Amino acid sequence: MRRVFFILLLIITVSFVIPSYAKEVSFTQEDRDRLIRLETKVDEGLKAVNQRIDATNQRIDTLNTFMLWGFGILFGGMGILIGFVIWDRRTALAPAIKRNKELEERGDKIERALRRYAREDPKLAEILKEEGLKIKN
Repeated sequence: MRRVFFILLLIITVSFVIPSYAKEVSFTQEDRDRLIRLETKVDEGLKAVNQRIDATNQRIDTLNTFMLWGFGILFGGMGILIGFVIWDRRTALAPAIKRNKELEERGDKIERALRRYAREDPKLAEILKEEGLKIKN
């Protein structure tokens, strides 16, 4: 009995469900026109979005070029500044180096003169030894 009842219920259910799927949905002319208008609007919207994207890309390219020029000028200026500092140090130190060299030469001459005179004067030779200057014979 249960089997018969189940089969009957299944047949009734299938008989109601199948015809609902079999119906064809027909579009009216108004529905078709509405779809065409919607498709046209979507295409126009996509064109507008593409134009905005192209304009944004152009602005980004302009900004990129501006930044490259800015960094180029900045680093170029830094290089020139470093070159100027090195040149200025060299020119500022040149007179001091020259003066130091002259003083060393003068000190060497005085020391040679004192050593030569110390060979003749024993008192001067003793003073030079106390100061740590050796006298060569």
